[in-house]
Amino acid sequence: MRATYQQWSLWIGDGTGLPDTILHLHAGMAIFLIARVLSGRSLGSWLPITIVLIAALGKEVADRFVYGSWRWYDTPYDVLATMFWPTMLWLGIRIRPLIERAQERFHPHHPAEPDGP
Repeated sequence: MRATYQQWSLWIGDGTGLPDTILHLHAGMAIFLIARVLSGRSLGSWLPITIVLIAALGKEVADRFVYGSWRWYDTPYDVLATMFWPTMLWLGIRIRPLIERAQERFHPHHPAEPDGP
């Protein structure tokens, strides 16, 4: 099982030719969007971002079992890279309504007055 996991992991890295960090960035967004599509929930809901976090942590736990110890020089950065863009998108979606409400409070929209009598 360990050999298969290592081979699979190396195949992805070598097969794409992309650095590990870039693979984590892409994987995070792919998982985020797949979680949204399969769940039918908004990207701003807790479910898609939680699934990305579980996947990122699960991958690092699998690495820990395969390599026999935590790789502290690598693990936190892998999780951060996987979570970065999904988190930015998720925050933007969640914060936007708050910003719009605050703007409305300070600059209320005045409906146009009708022309003439």
